[in-house]
Amino acid sequence: MSLFSLYERDGRTVFRVEGDWTIDTIGSMDSALRKIEQTEQPFLLDVEDLQALDTAGAFIIDRTLRQSCKYGDPKLELIGDHPQIHALMALARQSSAACDVEPLASQSIIDLLARIGGGTLHLLDEGRKTLSFIGETIVTSVRLLLQPHKLRWTPIVAVMEEAGLDALPIVAFLSFFVGMVIAFIGATILQQTVGSTVFTVELVGWAMLREFGVVLTGIILAGRTNSSFTAQIGSMKMRQEVDAMRTIGLDPIEVLVVPRVLAMLVMTPFLTFAATLAGLFGGLVISWVALDISPILFINRLREFVPIQNFWVGISKAPVFALIVAIIACRQGLRVKGDVQSLGRATTASVVHALFLIIVADALFAMMYMELGI
Repeated sequence: MSLFSLYERDGRTVFRVEGDWTIDTIGSMDSALRKIEQTEQPFLLDVEDLQALDTAGAFIIDRTLRQSCKYGDPKLELIGDHPQIHALMALARQSSAACDVEPLASQSIIDLLARIGGGTLHLLDEGRKTLSFIGETIVTSVRLLLQPHKLRWTPIVAVMEEAGLDALPIVAFLSFFVGMVIAFIGATILQQTVGSTVFTVELVGWAMLREFGVVLTGIILAGRTNSSFTAQIGSMKMRQEVDAMRTIGLDPIEVLVVPRVLAMLVMTPFLTFAATLAGLFGGLVISWVALDISPILFINRLREFVPIQNFWVGISKAPVFALIVAIIACRQGLRVKGDVQSLGRATTASVVHALFLIIVADALFAMMYMELGI
């Protein structure tokens, strides 16, 4: 049986351990030990009544001492003695993470600069590796396209169905409601500013054809398809299936990455087209029901005042967004290690990076088309 208690001695808090602290006895005390509050001075450790001790017990004692100290890793200060306490506590401290409760005020400017420098180097290294992965993917894709008999058509078609056709309902559904929202907001603003709501047609047409259709498609694919690709490849990496591919002479880029990239390049423009039509239909419904703009008038104004080049501006972004989603997802999936935590981190990073790059790419496209006068 293992017990613990806290008491004061000469103005210091003493952490007293009694009985056996082994893997068979410490489980019942874990939640109580985690609730011990921090102090300015590290605890003294009273081991006079400590009996059996193993590495599990030493780890729990060391964790309690660390979590109780506000100012870094405390030194081991004992009351009494135990034949195994020093060796096992040293082993526990060596095998566990350092205490990270040091307050910001005690960190020097050198520590801050070191963190900034380390983060910058990590960002540059990650950018270099990502560019290398993009180049390797493009070279492999071009090589396979020049030799179509080597393409793996079955996984390409399967991914087209999973990432394209299966995503069509949610893409169209969300775009429909976004078109409705644009029409509502546009009608309100136009009524207050110019006293006419008929220009809502042009607003919906420009917004959906040029921006919202493709951006919504990219965002949905980043949240849905991107995470799916990363989880699939990451699970294969955890089960060492990717290593098995290399062992038998298969290239993971050729087997796993290229089919997903090609499938996304084909399906994303179609999804963008469907999202654009759904958004226009949502604007048409609101214009008809709430603004008394008939469908015929809506379509005529759309054809007359919204140039067709806006449609091609939106469609031209779709292949770039497809490459971002597929390449980021596959890259993060291949980075997964052998544990579940690594898979979770990779999936989260994959979605965040894809969303960020889609917004950045859309902003760059907007500036480029503005400079070109398109």
